[in-house]
Amino acid sequence: MKAGRPSALLFDWDNTLIDSWGAIHHALAVTFRAMGREPWSYEETVRRVRASTRDTFPVLFGDRAEEATEVFYRSFEADHLKKLSAREGAETMLRELAADAGFYLSVVSNKKGDLLRREAAHLGWDGLFSRLVGANDAARDKPATEAVDMALEGSGLRAGPGVWFVGDTDIDMQCAVNSGCIPVLVRPYPPERQEFGEAEPQVYVPDCAALLKRLRSL
Repeated sequence: MKAGRPSALLFDWDNTLIDSWGAIHHALAVTFRAMGREPWSYEETVRRVRASTRDTFPVLFGDRAEEATEVFYRSFEADHLKKLSAREGAETMLRELAADAGFYLSVVSNKKGDLLRREAAHLGWDGLFSRLVGANDAARDKPATEAVDMALEGSGLRAGPGVWFVGDTDIDMQCAVNSGCIPVLVRPYPPERQEFGEAEPQVYVPDCAALLKRLRSL
């Protein structure tokens, strides 16, 4: 597929549009300790956190997954809005794209849906997106395709090469490929050879400003 001008952009949330590793790492460390486990280092958190708690906590904590989920969200919700900040260039990019009637914008995140929407409202961004789809909103979370379908619901658009899926991790690229969308990688360092396997990004940019520039050129 050639990455032409998209009709829709579906954005990952955490660490694509906002900075959130600090809050995630803290809540995860509290959870590990409560479960009698040694917490991951910050570097391990960044490397290993990808899927939703619905998908990962049963693997990590077995029959204590429900208890661990309660501990995690109790800790996370205590201060995540205080720690919330936009990634550089994200707001400028989103406001310009939202003002262009040629782009349909939504979010597909593995952050729990109510927390995602709370954060978007806190930033004043909730009006910039047609849909904000988080974990547990659809029947299955990223990288499954149900969340993508929900994000496009009501737009008259279908998942395919006219839709760019924009994210910073392998699970975002895999979700793009699973749904037939264009995988777009946004992070400071370029993809390594064979890093993403069959889910190789078709577009790479180092930050939001570069993505906006790329879209302006199409």
